Amino acid sequence: MVFSSLVFLCAFLPCVLGLYVICPGRFRNLLLLLASLFFYAWGEPRYILIMLFSTVFDYCNGRMIEYYDKQGRQKQKKRVLILSIAGNLAILCFFKYTDLLILSWNQLTASNLKLLGLALPIGISFYTFQTMSYTIDVYRGLVKPQHNILSFGMYVCMFPQLIAGPIVQYQTIEDQIDNRFVTDITWTEGMQRFLIGLGKKVLLANQIGELWSEISGGDLGSLSTAGAWLGAAAYTFQIYFDFSGYSDMAIGLGKLFGFRFPENFLYPYESKSISEFWCRWHISLGSWFRQYVYYPLGGNRKGIQIQIINLFIVWFLTGLWHGASWNFVLWGMYYFVLLVLEKIFLRKEMQRWPGFVCHIYTKFFVIVGWVIFALEDFGQMKSYLNAMFGVGHEFVNSDAIYLFKTYGILLIILILASTRIPKKGIRKLEEYIAKAEPEFAAKKGQKAKFIGYSLYTLLLLILSIGLLINGSYNPFLYFRF
Repeated sequence: MVFSSLVFLCAFLPCVLGLYVICPGRFRNLLLLLASLFFYAWGEPRYILIMLFSTVFDYCNGRMIEYYDKQGRQKQKKRVLILSIAGNLAILCFFKYTDLLILSWNQLTASNLKLLGLALPIGISFYTFQTMSYTIDVYRGLVKPQHNILSFGMYVCMFPQLIAGPIVQYQTIEDQIDNRFVTDITWTEGMQRFLIGLGKKVLLANQIGELWSEISGGDLGSLSTAGAWLGAAAYTFQIYFDFSGYSDMAIGLGKLFGFRFPENFLYPYESKSISEFWCRWHISLGSWFRQYVYYPLGGNRKGIQIQIINLFIVWFLTGLWHGASWNFVLWGMYYFVLLVLEKIFLRKEMQRWPGFVCHIYTKFFVIVGWVIFALEDFGQMKSYLNAMFGVGHEFVNSDAIYLFKTYGILLIILILASTRIPKKGIRKLEEYIAKAEPEFAAKKGQKAKFIGYSLYTLLLLILSIGLLINGSYNPFLYFRF
């Protein structure tokens, strides 16, 4: 079950919200836990056992760390932490990377070992990082261990954010687990945020995703350079509106149940450097790697050589985290090289570049990076990159012209929607109305703004459901990560 499905929108979510409203406060965590387990069971019921094992495993580890800490037995306390990290990584690696290792071994040794064919449990990359951060933070003394296993299970399994993030660390919502409330304002804000995310996903990501599928799935030998860049731009927008739309829906759902999840995107395509891009894209993942890998390794405090090694480790793991394919590792190494060049060699030079040059530089490398990310087959990746850079391909052909004409308006909408321009335009309009009609702005401005925004989000819901009923293209890209 995904958020952009009719089953979720028309059946699951209304039922859960209705039960949540009438449920006594002391039973709401249990209700969310049961609803979350049902949510996951809808797709892969057998893998619920893995999630439940991780829940019980790290609940016990947290309690044991607390026990040994009170006893002053630091060695035993550290052993429990190591057990927790090793156990979580073992489960993640077994289900996510076993077939990759077997396939790589077969290719290197000409062996014929049989692949296990394991399906990837939904959300395993996200809840593994969440439970690991919990035990690490308990060990560090940053959070108190949760004594109620049902409340801890609700945190681990909570359906609004676990399929594709944001990665919610326990310390972020520790106070909200047993003490939260929903007001009319937060409920309205949550529903509006959810519907904006739904619109991003269904009305924008899905529509431009069809263009990427058409171009990347076609004959790459006859692809023109213009067509290749058009396809790469299409995927660049698809993955942004797909993932940021999901994050908006998750944050909105969290508000409906009284939670305040962290923001995961901050207009990353406005960035003027690769470093800035990664401060704005998938913020919760970047924060996790900084806190639990980069800083413990020493960060940038031990000299340039150690910093480069630390960046290599972080970006190798970041690439590998995204999927069981070597193109993701290559993608991680691609950003490792770019970030090393920026941080060590180009930092002062880039400060003298004009702003538009920085934008072009950043967009160029980000778009190329998404092609590496999207194409798992290295032969297909090579052919596509050759087309992008005009190696053995014509610059433009009739197919590219036709696609530009067909998707041109949508691309303009996507460009604008990925920036702050719409928000700035609305703000200036409000300021103009306030100056032109100060009495109206004082008496009815907020009410009119609320009604207008509600009608806008309602329109997004109607249009999204219309497309979903029509059976339109509706993948979730981060399901496979």
